[in-house]
Amino acid sequence: MLIGEPLSNQKPGLFCINYSNRDFSRKEAWGKNCFNSTFPAALSAFIQSCGLENIYLKLDSSYKVVHSSILTSELYGLAPNSNNLFYAFETQFTPYQQYLIGSLPRVDLVLQARDTGACLRPLEVKLTALPDRTTCNLSESLYGCELVIRPDTIVYLACMLIDGILSHNIPYNDLLDPRLLSEINGIEFDNVLQIVPALIEIIDRVAFSLLDYQKPLLLQPVWKTEGKSPKLSENCLDVFVWSDLAFTRLFVDLVKTEIQLSGSIRLITRPVRTLIWLFKMLSDFCNAGNFNAKRIIDNLSYNTKNDKAFAVSGSFTNRYMKCSQLECPRITKYQIQQIVLGGGQNLLSPERRFDAIIYNSPDLFT
Repeated sequence: MLIGEPLSNQKPGLFCINYSNRDFSRKEAWGKNCFNSTFPAALSAFIQSCGLENIYLKLDSSYKVVHSSILTSELYGLAPNSNNLFYAFETQFTPYQQYLIGSLPRVDLVLQARDTGACLRPLEVKLTALPDRTTCNLSESLYGCELVIRPDTIVYLACMLIDGILSHNIPYNDLLDPRLLSEINGIEFDNVLQIVPALIEIIDRVAFSLLDYQKPLLLQPVWKTEGKSPKLSENCLDVFVWSDLAFTRLFVDLVKTEIQLSGSIRLITRPVRTLIWLFKMLSDFCNAGNFNAKRIIDNLSYNTKNDKAFAVSGSFTNRYMKCSQLECPRITKYQIQQIVLGGGQNLLSPERRFDAIIYNSPDLFT
């Protein structure tokens, strides 16, 4: 949608998304699986137009997640309103295909340059409700968002780490220990459980080597309601961005906590399995120059469904995301009409909570 276009001439659209692989004049572009990635892209663009930056979660040298900020133009690789920026949703980030055997999965958003077709940035997108069911009865400072992570996100995490290692000439043979592979290749539960602490050390070593080269991986807007109710808070929207290294803490820290509490790993939980997947992907690349993501995920399922990699509750994510912007997001509910344009709200299918709230809140657009 072109900035400054008279409202009467506007077609349904989203702020700044002028060129994309979705036709916002058609109802299917506003369906439940589309809106959850398109609206966040427009929201991050709107954040910059307000003179604000996204909250950027990064890893520091003590393996703690710290808060920084990142302009949307830096996040996207071009100014979000640039006529050269193309928003490609549910698309492969083709530069990573070289690292895989088989087909590269799609990622939620790929930013591309229209003039050359170059891929600028892959982003996973999670539009998350604040608070979730584990924090809705707590004080607002303790509110948090649930994150459910797909296996494909771990594939992109591995590719991003590999790309960082290669781009900066980091000797990966010094980071990874191929000797551990033999204990993971077979489904030897006891062996795998015994080496989990060693896997954590290796992933931490990889992270430490890339501290100066972190890249955005996950775009996570939050939308805040008044407690359990479906009513939007006055200040309801903001955007958090996780770097690839900060993202690893979501499962690595869970496994570390389990070891601290129990003294050892006794079960292969989803976070433990995610740790194993990531190590195997990196190790296979170290040994062969590529990895077969589908085979790794299928063969190392450990009798648990592969529909998701892992999930973390709001009570867990709060420790990483806690800040004034989480407690009081910077974008108000009345600014939604500046993001959803041209009557686009009338094309929404109210099948998801956030869609339903906008669809059933005509007062936001008066």
